[in-house]
Amino acid sequence: MHGNKEILAVQNLSKVYDKEVLKLDKLSFQQGKIYGIIGPSGAGKSTFLRIANLLEAPTAGDIYFKGNIISMNGGTALAARREMTMVFQKPLLFRASAADNVAYGLKARNYPKDKIQERVETLLEKVGLKGFAGRNATTLSGGEAQRVALARAVAFEPSLLLLDEATANLDPSNVELIEQLIMDLNRETGMTFIMVTHNIFQAKRIAHEVVFLHEGRIVEMGETKQIFTTPQDPRTRDFVEGRMIC
Repeated sequence: MHGNKEILAVQNLSKVYDKEVLKLDKLSFQQGKIYGIIGPSGAGKSTFLRIANLLEAPTAGDIYFKGNIISMNGGTALAARREMTMVFQKPLLFRASAADNVAYGLKARNYPKDKIQERVETLLEKVGLKGFAGRNATTLSGGEAQRVALARAVAFEPSLLLLDEATANLDPSNVELIEQLIMDLNRETGMTFIMVTHNIFQAKRIAHEVVFLHEGRIVEMGETKQIFTTPQDPRTRDFVEGRMIC
């Protein structure tokens, strides 16, 4: 289910710490697609994701969500935050049951109380954790915890889900399960995914479009097949063929 409406865009965006780590003239994402953001370490991938999730303010430039410019401290930011969420490399779970973790966002958004348990059970089954509702989240394996984090993230059906190396530390079976879940959710709900990954094969498998960042700048963006088979920039070719030192 691919849309052609813009869900997220940035313009003249920069982020400076001790030095400038991100400088993006224009970058936009359409609703209903899965995007992969690739690039060597230090390319600015995770910085971009934190800014997109409104966890950090850019040093300069504008962020747009569904066509509305975001004021970091205003109502537009609050409205945008209610429609997006982020899953990190290390799952941040509460010291509570798996069910309570998944239910958290639903309760915060005043989801009907009588529907919460059914929704939680459906989601736990969807991520392959049927029967885990009462398990304490702190006792779960890394893969199980990440699946609970993903179920919690999608429970309230956000328009946009940001993934920061969400499968980096997982074994192949958990990676496969989470990738399948992302593709299923995208197809069934039209949810947009922006996924930072160091695994270019993952981007190749599940992303519709790929953004290649290098030294804080966009080198190339396009359909996944084009990026991997006929890249326009020699740096992109070097990266996808494994010749660029990461």
